[in-house]
Amino acid sequence: MKKILIVEDHADIRRLIRMTLEFEDFEILEAENGEKGLALALQFRPDLILLDVMMPGALNGLDVCRTLKSNPNPPRVLLLTARGRSEDLEAGMQAGAEAYLVKPFSPLQLIENINQQLEMT
Repeated sequence: MKKILIVEDHADIRRLIRMTLEFEDFEILEAENGEKGLALALQFRPDLILLDVMMPGALNGLDVCRTLKSNPNPPRVLLLTARGRSEDLEAGMQAGAEAYLVKPFSPLQLIENINQQLEMT
């Protein structure tokens, strides 16, 4: 069973993502900020991280992504963000993300992106 970590500061968005993923065969972990997300990622080694870019606290999504990608055998990262400008996409890719999905997105778009990323693991 593939393990997915959702790192998102808005509880409603985390809940919607979890509900979308519950129809699939995934083990789901959740964190509400970058610090907790990084700790869970290092402890549980998920196959994929759905990572919000803008979060409160010491670590935003780009910081978490860069840190994870500096470790051996890093997980795949799908950034989820309201920021859709080309420079935002470029910053996400430079941080090491494999994919970038702009909010709002449909459950179908999310599942398609997740499946694409997990096929590459």
